[in-house]
Amino acid sequence: MKGEKKKRIIKIIKIDVDKCTGCRACELICSAFHAAPRYSSNNPARSRIRVIHEPLRDIYIPVYAGDYAAAECTARDKYTIDGKEYEECAFCRASCPSREIFKEPDSGLPLKCDMCESDPPLIEPMCVQWCLDDALTYEEREEEGEEEEKIEEIEIGLESLANKHGWQKIMDIVARMSKKG
Repeated sequence: MKGEKKKRIIKIIKIDVDKCTGCRACELICSAFHAAPRYSSNNPARSRIRVIHEPLRDIYIPVYAGDYAAAECTARDKYTIDGKEYEECAFCRASCPSREIFKEPDSGLPLKCDMCESDPPLIEPMCVQWCLDDALTYEEREEEGEEEEKIEEIEIGLESLANKHGWQKIMDIVARMSKKG
């Protein structure tokens, strides 16, 4: 029933930039946890969390991947922090067409933080567990809201591949693959 209110658990990683030392342990463990098979490789380009460094002030800002955005946003706001101007994109969690961040380097498919979902479930995401300076903390809270229609991961992936390679190429590959099987 549309408009029905339902309670759900919201999971977030809280970030304290004042505590982040830029060690990037969060990036390393995230990429290792999500490798196939698990822990078999380590490539921070596949990490769902990135540490942005502002060298002049020696500030490190961890940002974890959010939802896929099929289009570039039109908001190009600028923020001034301690006298330094930053573009909004620097802190954005979305994987979008205008940036390479939070995209799988080989396929270009969008990456999204899944809070290290596994079976059995972890108490906290791996990046939080490995953060030695407590810059990352995990929090769950219950929130009441309307049920949203969830877009399947495969649909998001196909759309991303189509944007990169075109629908015709994807259809040709699917047709060729279906003849093999």
